Amino acid sequence: MTVPFGTSFTIVQRRLLLFSAHLILAAFSNWLAFLLRFDEDIPAQQWDLFASLLPLLLTLRGLSFYPFRLYDGLWRYTGLWDVRDLALSIALSTAAFAAIVRWGAGLTAYPSSVFVIDALLLFCLLTGLRVAPRLIREAGWIGTGLKRVLIIGAGDAGAMIVREMRNNPSYGYRPIGFIDDDPRKAGHRIHGVKVWGGRDSLSHVITQKGPDAVLVAMPSAPLGTIRSIVKVLEPFHLPIQTLPNLRDLLQCRVEIDQIRDLSIEDLLERAPVDLDPEPLRRLIQGERILITGAGGSIGSELCRQVAKLSPASLICLDRAENGLFTVVNELIAGGHGFVIPRIGDITDVGQMNRLFAEYRPTLVFHAAAHKHVPLMEANPCEAVLNNVGGTRVVAEAAHRHEADRFIFVSTDKAVNPVSVMGASKGVAELLLQELGRSSKTIFASVRFGNVLGSNGSVIPLFLQQIKAGGPVTITDPRMRRYFMLIGEAVHLLLHAARLARGGELFVLEMGEQISVVDMARNLIRLAGFVPDEDIALTYLGSRPGEKLVEELVGRHETVETTSVEKVLAVCQDRTGVPAHLSDLIMQLEEAAAEGSMSKVVAILCDIVPTYHPRTVPLVQEEMGGAQGMRSKEGLTPPADAVTLVGVLRADPPERG
Repeated sequence: MTVPFGTSFTIVQRRLLLFSAHLILAAFSNWLAFLLRFDEDIPAQQWDLFASLLPLLLTLRGLSFYPFRLYDGLWRYTGLWDVRDLALSIALSTAAFAAIVRWGAGLTAYPSSVFVIDALLLFCLLTGLRVAPRLIREAGWIGTGLKRVLIIGAGDAGAMIVREMRNNPSYGYRPIGFIDDDPRKAGHRIHGVKVWGGRDSLSHVITQKGPDAVLVAMPSAPLGTIRSIVKVLEPFHLPIQTLPNLRDLLQCRVEIDQIRDLSIEDLLERAPVDLDPEPLRRLIQGERILITGAGGSIGSELCRQVAKLSPASLICLDRAENGLFTVVNELIAGGHGFVIPRIGDITDVGQMNRLFAEYRPTLVFHAAAHKHVPLMEANPCEAVLNNVGGTRVVAEAAHRHEADRFIFVSTDKAVNPVSVMGASKGVAELLLQELGRSSKTIFASVRFGNVLGSNGSVIPLFLQQIKAGGPVTITDPRMRRYFMLIGEAVHLLLHAARLARGGELFVLEMGEQISVVDMARNLIRLAGFVPDEDIALTYLGSRPGEKLVEELVGRHETVETTSVEKVLAVCQDRTGVPAHLSDLIMQLEEAAAEGSMSKVVAILCDIVPTYHPRTVPLVQEEMGGAQGMRSKEGLTPPADAVTLVGVLRADPPERG
């Protein structure tokens, strides 16, 4: 590479200047060594020795400086390696000088102590020359407006990030202290920054030191630790930042530009995403994949992950064009030319049969569903037509056209359901198990809870309310839910698909249930506000069809581990399954097609004995209009009911 003359001259000029400075300090340290040796009264004979041998000493010093390139380093990055090179250079030149003076010239009058004093002084002077600018900069003597950061975690990550902050003040951070629970570190300093104590002293340190932000530098800390830190910081108006997780840190060293705001995802139990991808590639590569509900939250993420595994074709089916348009454009822009977008209705028998006949999918992921619980409580017939009828239509088409596998995306709301949506999903699970008994196609269901970022998720709603200044609305303070990151849920869903052998019901281990109130308070806290002070929380009461606590496994179900961590197989007691399931499902779909809401709920109760509806839809008689509203037989609606009857029933026992 050609270097411009001006640039080359500047580099040479800098090197000559630094080389001269080194030699000047070498001469000064030698004179100072004589001065110290003779208590500031140097005899004339020693002056003659100093003057006569100084050119030799400077020559040797210069020769030793050259191979170690002491004038080339950037002093802002001075570290132990630079100090080591400096020490070696001085030691070699001192040894050579002493050998020439003593054994070469035989000058025994030259004081031995001067060799040592001179070497030590020169080492201190040259080290100081390098370190002084860095100390000035890192001490904050230059630059203003730096953000004062309190760092939680005095481990390797914390130490590295402090060093980076001090090396790069232009990033605008100034570390003011560490918090660490290790009592052996308390009171000590790391890169000049004091460890103030453990988490129990966090509130006191914040009050005393007044940081502008808190950085959690604990990439491998347990989830409970992170949550407890957020809890302690709740009363303070401080942004909380963090570093990448441990898996990311293994890829590269910690740098300041890796600092990011702590997010709600950091407070969730995370599933392992480092499972071996090869089994998934063997499942998908070269296959014709159909994904229904491709424009939805789960469906679109399925499309993304499947596309990376090189299928022969990827048929993306959805009834709504907007979501499908977005994900298909994203995949095509990413170079996935095998994507086939199709607008269609899963309840249309003819359309589904034509689609299967044309594209012959070998693997089907059925993610299309109506999932909004309160809406489905108000529209139970539509819930059944789509979630039960649509699933049956697509499954029968897969059976008829001999697809290899059919994987149904189910929900935790199907367990001991109290909502029409949950009950309809439970019926679909039973339907697929029944169909799989006589089919060459492998049918399996995968059940999991809420995923962050999904359409209709509570998290985006909370964020909108926080942005608007509140209040954040919560149905019930006792509400608890399972949450998982959408990418990790889909990753495990794919692993469950490869485990399927026919008739299985899998469930994803979702970690611990999280209080929705805690979730809301954490979101407010992460946005830099104080809950109940800056942003109010209000409680509206449970919505139709909601349970306080969801479940992943029913009362008559047990789970077994599989070869994939976090994917469990559900063993069901089929004694409660109706003998004439197919007839009941036919009656259910007929009632839904007729718009008979009360009949739909009654048949759902017959098919799913654990279904305990919390709200019972009123049925508008054909000719009765508003006056013809009546409740399901045996259940009396309140006098002020208009479209839905809130029926207070004893809650069935629920497990967390």
